[in-house]
Amino acid sequence: MATGPVQQPSPVRASTAHRHPPGLSAPDPYPVGLPGEPRPAGLAGDVHALARAVAAPPTEPRWREDLLLRLRPVGHRFAEHVRVTEGPSGLYRELLTHSPRLHHGVLLLTGEHGAIVATLQAVQRLAEHSDVNLDEVRHRAGYLLRALARHRRRGADLLWQAYQTDLGGET
Repeated sequence: MATGPVQQPSPVRASTAHRHPPGLSAPDPYPVGLPGEPRPAGLAGDVHALARAVAAPPTEPRWREDLLLRLRPVGHRFAEHVRVTEGPSGLYRELLTHSPRLHHGVLLLTGEHGAIVATLQAVQRLAEHSDVNLDEVRHRAGYLLRALARHRRRGADLLWQAYQTDLGGET
């Protein structure tokens, strides 16, 4: 099991200064759970924030700007994920050293990296153009979120396959 420092949630927030007095922190426009409840950290937290932005009605003022604001940290965190998993001393190399039988699964995940990066860039380009239909932007962003969720599940499944231990017992 890999351990490391706890990542803090992304400090990126939608601009709400016009609705709150200066000096006071504005509440998150897309609240999650109960006040004081822990929020997902790292890429998962940024993807969650993006999903909340996509789920907001596109008729809201600044919907496009909020989407772009939430999309950028996902791109940065995903690039970090690719570096950590595919790098020379990355997770995938460790998996293949421990379980060479997972080669096909690792190839599948590395292929998904390129597709997800391309989709991230396409959604960002679409969202940056004010003449593009917001429903199209929302549709493409939803596709991106589903691709990220599938990738996360496949990665978790691969880790489980690599490190599962048969402890015996009933069959």
